[in-house]
Amino acid sequence: MDYDTDKIDKAVLALLYLTTHGDRLGFRAWKGHDWSALDRLHQKDMIGDPKSKAKSVALTEEGRAKAEEYFRELFGKPD
Repeated sequence: MDYDTDKIDKAVLALLYLTTHGDRLGFRAWKGHDWSALDRLHQKDMIGDPKSKAKSVALTEEGRAKAEEYFRELFGKPD
């Protein structure tokens, strides 16, 4: 089946927002998602390199902002 990887990436980034937490190093999220999508998000400079032993991945400033935007767009309730 063919599918739109940009839409997949948008949904994965939105779901990363669910587990985003801030610490002294910035914003991080649990990386329990499809590795191909995480690699594409890294290539788009939305997240740090997901290939590490850490269970979470760093979001870039743009990635954090887009994650929140996409989460509200895809899962937010209308006013």
